[in-house]
Amino acid sequence: MAQFNPWWRGEPIADLSAWRRAAWRELHRWVGNPPAHRAILVSGARQVGKTTLLLQQINALLEQGVSPANILYATFDHPVLKLAGVDAVMEAWREREPRVDGPEYLFLDEAQFIREWGTWVKHQIDFNKQRRIVFTGSAMPLVEADQESGVGRWHTIRLTTLSFYEYLQLKQVQLPPLPPVKSLAELFEWSQPQFYRVQELAAPYVGHFHEYLIRGGFPQTAQVESITQAQRLLREDIIDKALKRDMTALFGVRRVLDLEHTFLYLCMHDGGLLNISDLSNNLEVKRPTAQHFIELLEACHLIYRLPPFGYGKDVLKGRFKVYLADAAIAPAVLLKGKSVIDDPALLGVATETAVFKHLFARYYSRNVRFTYWHGKQGREVDLVAEIGQQLIPFEVKYRAQHTGARELKGLIELCEQKKIARGYVVTKSLDDFGPMTGLPDAVNAVTQIMRIPAPLLCYWMGASELLNQPEVQD
Repeated sequence: MAQFNPWWRGEPIADLSAWRRAAWRELHRWVGNPPAHRAILVSGARQVGKTTLLLQQINALLEQGVSPANILYATFDHPVLKLAGVDAVMEAWREREPRVDGPEYLFLDEAQFIREWGTWVKHQIDFNKQRRIVFTGSAMPLVEADQESGVGRWHTIRLTTLSFYEYLQLKQVQLPPLPPVKSLAELFEWSQPQFYRVQELAAPYVGHFHEYLIRGGFPQTAQVESITQAQRLLREDIIDKALKRDMTALFGVRRVLDLEHTFLYLCMHDGGLLNISDLSNNLEVKRPTAQHFIELLEACHLIYRLPPFGYGKDVLKGRFKVYLADAAIAPAVLLKGKSVIDDPALLGVATETAVFKHLFARYYSRNVRFTYWHGKQGREVDLVAEIGQQLIPFEVKYRAQHTGARELKGLIELCEQKKIARGYVVTKSLDDFGPMTGLPDAVNAVTQIMRIPAPLLCYWMGASELLNQPEVQD
């Protein structure tokens, strides 16, 4: 235990990065001045930075003068602590470090390995008002399985892979600063010279954005010099461990090869509609087995599933759209290297995956529902964000040509049908930026559509997390 808690010996935390992710602010607020007496769950994929976030918070508490004896860090990924159990860990802590006055801070890493962890957290919150508990988890069904016992007992902070903004910050890339944008709605107030000015400033960002798509948003891979090495780490350290270790240890998966084949299938169909019948026939597994594997991959934060727009029968009968957790996963698994940049189709898929991840990270905590829309004659809209009664559609057209109304029939149909006020088209070229013209009169009367290049959208979505806007805007 003492090895994990060097502050008990008056020693600093070794090799702790001074750079902080956007999520650190939310965690700091909940630990230091919680809006309610709840535990905090930091949930996310392997190697996404959960442990670093916890250690940075511990460091902040120590700097504020909190007694080291009242701070405990334990990782239940470690075989000794996993075997001992949480009660023995707590007992060993207090045998080693007698309690002093003030709140106790418990930081429990990989809590899914604690037996009956949901019940344990519930009892701690109900009967120990002086304890502030932060725990992490790489597997989501544990939250869902214990949801009934945990209602009102913990607040979840969902940690995705690095945003494009965070990626540039972590790598300390020096680029011309872009004007801050708190909400994409602000762009509709811009003058034409403002669009031209940002086009010029953003030119150096494009190459870094493409490298971000193939290097990945995991902090470890982002900092590796070689892209080949980064993709190998992504394959071996993150994906293989999640598939082969977590799935067997947590969920008792025995058919690991079938699970790997399922994941490989999803990598080849990233951003596409999931056809369970096709998947089960191709892999020669039964449909319920394939469905179970999909749910486990989502539980371990390796994929996102989007339902079709609508409610009731529309959703039950419809097919899910599947995105990987990071745009770099598919190129790494399929050994594509840098060739993604030269393949317009693959680059378009990677961009759509990155766009969804950024929008999800920006708005998930505000109960925004994400769907895709399917209309007449096979027309579709890639993403629809539902914020209360408001619908905000996003269509990704990452192509060399400028985007015109002819390429946006699905988006125009949806806007006309639902009387949508604002929509967005995510484009490739920096000069494909600004309000759409040439829309049908029926749409133009009620809807404004903004073309916005993908590097700018992803940059601003990541940067706006730091602005910490309380209101929800599109």
